[in-house]
Amino acid sequence: MQRHPFPGPGLAIRILGPVTRAQVQLLQQADAIYLEEIRAAGLYERISQAFAVLLPVRAVGVMGDQRTYEQVVALRAVQSEDFMTADWFVFPPEILRRISSRITNEIAGINRVTYDITSKPPAVRSDFSLFSFISKLPFHLQTVEWL
Repeated sequence: MQRHPFPGPGLAIRILGPVTRAQVQLLQQADAIYLEEIRAAGLYERISQAFAVLLPVRAVGVMGDQRTYEQVVALRAVQSEDFMTADWFVFPPEILRRISSRITNEIAGINRVTYDITSKPPAVRSDFSLFSFISKLPFHLQTVEWL
């Protein structure tokens, strides 16, 4: 059984903004839907790593008859042999449509889903930003050398 790598620092590295219990819960829900749909489509074994990232921006949308101003989730999926290089995974459009629809309909607080199509390089990590995580640490811990 193949398992995608999980970041050592935990989910906080995938929240590009203030890390709160509510933000972690939003991300956990989005990530669970994303991985569930990937597995249901039989794609999990073809993808080296897939995850959701909670972005520090809000988007205007419409839910029912109401205007919303909610959070944005970015999805990333890559294929790689060694993680020194990686190419973004080409999903069938109907899979991305179903993932996006589920996330925006089932998770209150998220109204926009994007898909990252950046290869590595130039993207330097499979995760979005280690520096985002480090910047949230107390200053004396920011000087620790991270491997």
